Amino acid sequence: MDAVRVALLREVLAGTEWPVATRRFAGALRGSVVSHGGGLLLVGTQEYEPWHLAAHLADEAAWSGTPELSPTLVRHAARASDPAHLAVGPGRLSAARRGETLLVVSPAAPGAGLLERVHDARRAGATVLALDAGDPDLTALAHESLTVPAETDLDLDTVQHLVSAAAGENRLPAPRGRRRFRDRLSRLAEQLTEPPPARW
Repeated sequence: MDAVRVALLREVLAGTEWPVATRRFAGALRGSVVSHGGGLLLVGTQEYEPWHLAAHLADEAAWSGTPELSPTLVRHAARASDPAHLAVGPGRLSAARRGETLLVVSPAAPGAGLLERVHDARRAGATVLALDAGDPDLTALAHESLTVPAETDLDLDTVQHLVSAAAGENRLPAPRGRRRFRDRLSRLAEQLTEPPPARW
């Protein structure tokens, strides 16, 4: 989803909690990876791998000049024969340490095995963020979470687009109403005229 579509989506969602909630969560994500600098681990569930979020975060890292946002995608079905950027398996979560950030994307119950690894990462000092459907066990483990309930009009993929776009913003915007229209328009023009990064 490009900058124009994200801007239009934000306009459509104006007046709902989503623009503020996704920017708050994106601010926590960016703040964690930039301030700690230990790297970003991104993991989904056995059934769902957040490929698109990994690609969008890598793009935003390049566009914003914030390399810390570029994630390491942890895959449940990773094989040693996979290319290096796709060969990171769930054992990497157990090796997470202080200074690293772990972002868990879970559209359904994450499963006991994943929860145990997330718990190990948190106990070792990693910052845990969760983007999920409201699993109470995952929410309890997370330092920061954003819940996308099944009954909402938005799906998890759309929310991921909003989060990744907001994480890449060089200056996370103030809440709606405190920014002037000219500032918003100027920023959108800057985003549209930036050259595209190398593809992920």
